[in-house]
Amino acid sequence: MDALIGYFLYFLSLLSVGGIYALLALGLNVNWGFAGLFNAGIAGFAAVGAYTFSLLTTAESTFHYGGLGLPVVIGEIAAFLIAGIIAAVIGIICIRLRADYLAIATIGIAEIIKLIFKNEVELTNGPRGISKIPRTWEHFSEARYFSSKPLSWFGDSQSWQAFFDSLVNWWWQPLFAMTILFFVFVVYIMLEKARLSPWGRMMTAIRENEVAARAAGKNVTKRRVEAFIIGTMIMGLAGALLAQHLRFIEPTHTFDPSKMTFLVWVMLIAGGSGNNRGAIFGAFLIWFVWSASELFLNGFIDIIGNIFNGMDISMLKNRSGYLRMLLIGLVLQFVLQKYHQNYHQVTLKECLTQWLIYTTGLQERLMVIKNLMGNIQH
Repeated sequence: MDALIGYFLYFLSLLSVGGIYALLALGLNVNWGFAGLFNAGIAGFAAVGAYTFSLLTTAESTFHYGGLGLPVVIGEIAAFLIAGIIAAVIGIICIRLRADYLAIATIGIAEIIKLIFKNEVELTNGPRGISKIPRTWEHFSEARYFSSKPLSWFGDSQSWQAFFDSLVNWWWQPLFAMTILFFVFVVYIMLEKARLSPWGRMMTAIRENEVAARAAGKNVTKRRVEAFIIGTMIMGLAGALLAQHLRFIEPTHTFDPSKMTFLVWVMLIAGGSGNNRGAIFGAFLIWFVWSASELFLNGFIDIIGNIFNGMDISMLKNRSGYLRMLLIGLVLQFVLQKYHQNYHQVTLKECLTQWLIYTTGLQERLMVIKNLMGNIQH
């Protein structure tokens, strides 16, 4: 029974994080798929939502300000709104930048946001982070909501009581996962209605031919700012849910650009830019591949170690996390080759080269994303 519960909770964890990534992909789809805005600062905007939620909902602490102990719903709403306010300020300043320049600006802004959270120790506890972040439904585990008496005639009452004692500690987790999926569903429905509305058709026109849209009398700058704000607000909400899932956040590793920016771009590309359902599908697909790949790679490395007795495989195991990058690149290459026949085809050698370059620095990361997005546009 304990093993089954463990597998079930692991699946719920994968489902919850997949839903969070789906929200990030939907927010990015509003930026890029709707308005053609090259937002490469996803990690920073998610951090805004996560820290806003954490500072408002955690208990009072002597290590940092905040700790107001507000309800979780208030924290989620605040994360949604604060991310939008910050996006409005940034959008007004930077939205006129084009393509690479906007990407560079958003990367810089994301790094500035993370540095603020890292250095303002009195506000955010700095690199030590914020812990004991509350989750939706978790407070139900503080009391006994089940009784074994009605089921005692099925078997040993003590066995049933032991099961319910453990059930009290985790039964809220399916509800938390369902809450995340509910947010994904609501955001998807709203974005679909927006896409089919006159506003959505206007955004499509701006994305396809901005000059023609301006000539038709459309306020292109205003619409682009609106798309930037909406997408960033969704990312802020995703950050709040991520903080709940992890229960601990810190500015460096929690919001690593490789996982919180680049991976989200891969998800959107795999699912299809401008397609809300594709963004959700791509998020879950890439996340499950990402999560399962390290387990399979470690198992494969163990098999190699058993075949070649005496072989030191510790170095390979330490590098298994990096091999996931290669695997995700191969998945992305397959998507581009299989489902985008009309686009410029990238050879496998070029794809591998780009992913090796990706690990060397920030500028190279931007060039990889630029090349991949250029392949889709041509």
